Amino acid sequence: MTDYTVMTHPLIQHKISKLRDKNTGTAEFRALVEEIAMLMGYEALKDLPTEDVCIETPIEECMTPVIAGRNLAIVPILRAGLGMVSGLQALVPTAKIGHIGLYRDEETHEPHEYYCKLPNPIDERLIVVTDPMLATGGSAVAAVDFIKQHGGKHIKFMSIIAAPQGIERLLKAHPDIQLYVGHVDRELNENAYICPGLGDAGDRIFGTK
Repeated sequence: MTDYTVMTHPLIQHKISKLRDKNTGTAEFRALVEEIAMLMGYEALKDLPTEDVCIETPIEECMTPVIAGRNLAIVPILRAGLGMVSGLQALVPTAKIGHIGLYRDEETHEPHEYYCKLPNPIDERLIVVTDPMLATGGSAVAAVDFIKQHGGKHIKFMSIIAAPQGIERLLKAHPDIQLYVGHVDRELNENAYICPGLGDAGDRIFGTK
């Protein structure tokens, strides 16, 4: 299995612990997801290419680096992935936003697509896929499948909580992507929920079931 990056920064781990608390309300939960996404994005985007441009400061002209190369596309897996978008947009406000809609069959736990809208041309962009939970890996694999079918090539995947099964399945299916995880949890239960996890991320971000 291809290597993946687990975010060990104390700030990220502290905020994940607050996410897990069943007493954390919707507003705080949503803010924490945004903050964690921003902190994870700082690490995940450290290899963005730069180029020097000429800038005139109040003192003199100088050559200084700016982000170069492919434009960034943020593609959340609906609906929970939406909670991570604003944190990444704070880092790269010019990023284009796509959306992939998947729902999980309650019996088979397999994903089904109901919506896919990606920035064009997607093949020229660095794509960051977001989903707070990487459980069975079915939705993650399907989302990357769809992106590649549309021509996407340069893909990073960001998840706050992951199960070992989801990591293995995603990287076995797509060993060419870069995977960033906030914390690897113990296991999946019989209902394919991550344990100890934090419950249903979408329900807790939006306050609806």
